[in-house]
Amino acid sequence: MTRIFFYHGASDRIAAMATLIGKTCKQKKALLVYAPDKVAADGLDRRLWTHPPTSFTPHVRGDSPLAPETPVVITDALDGLAHNERLFNLSNDIPPGFSRFTSVIEVVGQEGAERLAGRERVKFYKDRGYEIHYVNLAE
Repeated sequence: MTRIFFYHGASDRIAAMATLIGKTCKQKKALLVYAPDKVAADGLDRRLWTHPPTSFTPHVRGDSPLAPETPVVITDALDGLAHNERLFNLSNDIPPGFSRFTSVIEVVGQEGAERLAGRERVKFYKDRGYEIHYVNLAE
């Protein structure tokens, strides 16, 4: 069964996600980022070019011919992409087909709308019997 991780209380959702993605890449693990909102996807793309400041996290968009061989793929559609280990959700909705992934990583900021959407996703996962692991980023 898919493992669900909620990182909540992030002062900057994009920065927190970039940090988590960077840590995952250092462990040589591939992942997909579900980002149907173009503004959020562009923000994460820019952040991964400079975060941490002396580094670069290799990444491409889902429609790139390099997607199959790149460790981080940012996409607005999960169909047709081979990765199925880790899915980072940069949407306020449940990612389609999330259950095919070994892990789903959710990052929730401190803003009211983000928190409310995060609570709805927690309820969705819990109602379907998924165990949820929580990490408070505000501590």
